[in-house]
Amino acid sequence: MLILYDELYGKFEADGVLLELIQSDPVQRLKGIYQGGASRFVNENWNTTRYDHSVGAMMLVNRLGGSLEEQIAALLHDVSHTAFSHVIDYVLGQKEENYHEMIYEQIVTQSSIPSILKSAGLNWRDILLDESQWTLLEQQAPHLCADRVDYTLRDLYVCGEITLQEVHAFLDQLVVFNGQMACSNLSAAEWFVDAYYKEVIGFFMNPLNMFGNHQLTETIKLALQKDILSIEDFLKQDDDVIGLLKNAGDSSVEGMLSALFNSKVQKGTASCYDVHQTTKMRWVDPLVISSDGATPVSQLSLTAKRVIKDAKQRIEKGVYLNIQAPL
Repeated sequence: MLILYDELYGKFEADGVLLELIQSDPVQRLKGIYQGGASRFVNENWNTTRYDHSVGAMMLVNRLGGSLEEQIAALLHDVSHTAFSHVIDYVLGQKEENYHEMIYEQIVTQSSIPSILKSAGLNWRDILLDESQWTLLEQQAPHLCADRVDYTLRDLYVCGEITLQEVHAFLDQLVVFNGQMACSNLSAAEWFVDAYYKEVIGFFMNPLNMFGNHQLTETIKLALQKDILSIEDFLKQDDDVIGLLKNAGDSSVEGMLSALFNSKVQKGTASCYDVHQTTKMRWVDPLVISSDGATPVSQLSLTAKRVIKDAKQRIEKGVYLNIQAPL
């Protein structure tokens, strides 16, 4: 048995197939894949890993009474993420940011995961290739799900934007209604709406974060053009790929990496900017439980409705950046 402790969810006892999966190479690799892409290169505190998030999603599914199979799906839902997470989507022009989903079956097939599940009497295809059956783990926007809730709470807590007390207060109001996550009262739903847009606009769309992902994207594009990197290299960990870039002996790549690590970035305007960055539309409208069933918070709260509308407009607008490269 392995005792895991997570500040968000507390203690978790992993044994059997979950323990084997946690200790497997595909899951351990996620300790070197950072959630925010280039984030940690521009701010050392933005350092949540895909491992942290995957284990957290598993714990959250468990907390809400999800089956062993759904916990397995939660633990493994990100095993196909490449180095730098969604940066590869920007490199390849994948607007839906779903490259890891496109290669998921291939990555799992070539790993130890099928044999681990088979030894436990489980069929990996039944568990991992039909994500729609796991309604706690994944939901289309704007609904809550373990994936969306965990990365929001985790990133904001690590960044100091929310307190552990706030996290626990929200989790205490998170319930399951007809197999789907919902909030047991209005204030919890309003709080999460506000938190989610701190995540999307304050973190994902932070000018420094947007610059980091843009600069790393352009660096990788150049390295691919020069055959310094191959797509297969992105199945390694972040630092492995950075090592390949640093050791390539290419002055152009070295200069772009220097700019990534040392540039100063300010928010620009539509009439004065160096780079305009946009991101995938991300939004939430949590369900609130009442005597009448479950109702989206935007239909119950003018404040939440206004926050959602404003956030969607800001996401559509994107971010304008002014960049001062190192001398």
